[in-house]
This record gives sequence, structure tokens and C-alpha cells, in this order.
Amino acid sequence: MHHNTQASPPLFLPRGPDLNTPLPARSATGYPTATTLAELQANLADIRSRIDSACARAGRSPDEVRLLPVSKTVDEQRIRLIYEAGCRELGENKVQEAYGKWEAMSDLTDLNWAVIGHLQTNKTKLVARFASEFQALDSLRVAEALDKRLQAEGRALDVFVQVNTSGEESKFGLAPDAVPAFMRALPAYTSLRPRGLMTLALFSSDADHVRPCFTLLRTLRDQIRQDSPYKDQFDELSMGMSGDFELAIEEGATTVRVGQAIFGARNLPDSYYWPEGRAPQPETPGR
Repeated sequence: MHHNTQASPPLFLPRGPDLNTPLPARSATGYPTATTLAELQANLADIRSRIDSACARAGRSPDEVRLLPVSKTVDEQRIRLIYEAGCRELGENKVQEAYGKWEAMSDLTDLNWAVIGHLQTNKTKLVARFASEFQALDSLRVAEALDKRLQAEGRALDVFVQVNTSGEESKFGLAPDAVPAFMRALPAYTSLRPRGLMTLALFSSDADHVRPCFTLLRTLRDQIRQDSPYKDQFDELSMGMSGDFELAIEEGATTVRVGQAIFGARNLPDSYYWPEGRAPQPETPGR
């Protein structure tokens, strides 16, 4: 694996209606911190308006796209505000952090937590206990460990298979050509309910470089729906973050993972959320 020691390039930004001309670059600090209910409501309304516009351009219904707010580093007070604003699902990268929030907010019985970051086998016990879905499945070793823990809990879990569509060494996820065989092996783990695929696109301000990552994921999903035992319920494409979710929607995203555009820029470095020494690619600030 390699470690990225270069400075992060500019964020991939939302662009104008034609999505062909990038806006001028800005840093992650361009997302002001939302601390009040009104600010969070305004940010949610803005994101949903942009989702609606992207769907209109793609000839899709906005009902086909789920907004998953990403609440990593967000404190309990602001999470309770986003709940008050109507959000009932949150995405978290770090299992321990998510589990602590789940425990602290157990009174919010209809608030669901999606684990969207890389999972080590020693953390599968926690995921099996509290998560509503897991979006970063990329090894049979984790599938086996998670299945055992879920069976012990008497639960089943929706999972997404993570695919490395950009081919970057520092990213987790299966190589695209490994996905069909991986899917054929999953029925052995009966507590897992595969729902679709997830990816992190190449981080670039050039849509012509980013779009192929999303197109590839959609193509893989369509192939799996034809060839695998999961074809009847394998519909999801989790792709697109704060900086590129409109492009992802144009290419078929059914779930977009948006954090900083809702909550504001984060204080902790993104490297904190990438275990096993993996250096973050510059796309992570856009989530």
C-alpha cells in the first residue's frame, strides 16, 4: 500500500445545472458549521433541492434517492437536532464512535445507524448488535465473522459490497472483476442480506474522471442482478458524497452519503477514520 503525503487537491464541488463546468475550488472549510436547528434544516433543504434537480436532469424520481447524512465527529447535541429536523438514518465510519452514540441516544428508538467505513473482524460484534446496515463489506473473512455475530444476536443485516472502482491502492473495496465470485460466495452467510454496491469515486474536479467510477458500479450492479441469487433485491447503489453526489445521481445512485455539506467541516483529520495505516484519498473530505 502507499501513503499519500501530498497536499490534498481541491474538493470536487457541486456545479451548475449542466454539470459540465466545475465551480472554482474551495477548501473543506468552505462548509460552515451548522449548530442550530434552523441551520441544519436549511442545509437539508438545500441538499434535497439539489437532489431533486439532479434527478430531473437524469429523468429520475427523487423518491429513488435516499439521503444518508454522515455524522462522524458530530456531537450528540447536533445529532438530536438533525433528528428533530426529520432524519431517521445516520451514517458513521468508525464503529466504536457509532456504538457510543447509539448507546447515548437509545431513547431515539427509530434512529437507525449505518456503518459505512471499513470493518475489522474484531469489531463485528458491535456492528451485529446495533447497526441497521453495513455498507463496506469487502472480504469473506468479515462476512463470516459478522454472520456468526448476527446469528448469536438473532438478527439479520442489510449489507452493501464495497467496490474499488478507481483502482487506487489506498482504498478499500473489492476489485471490480472480483465482485461476481464474491457475490456467489455470500449465500453461505445466511444472516447477511446483500442489497447492493458501494464505492468511493476518484477524487477529481474533472467530471470525466469521476463519472466512470459511478458508471462502473451501476454496470456491476446490473450484471449481478442478472447472474446472482440476489437479483430480486439487489438494487442499491451507494455512491456520491458532499462534493459529487449530483454526478452520482445522474449515474444511478440510490443512496448518497452527505456529511460536511449538512453539518459543516470537521475538526478531526480524515486520517483518523482510515484504519490499518491506510492514507485517506482526497475524496474523503467531501463526504
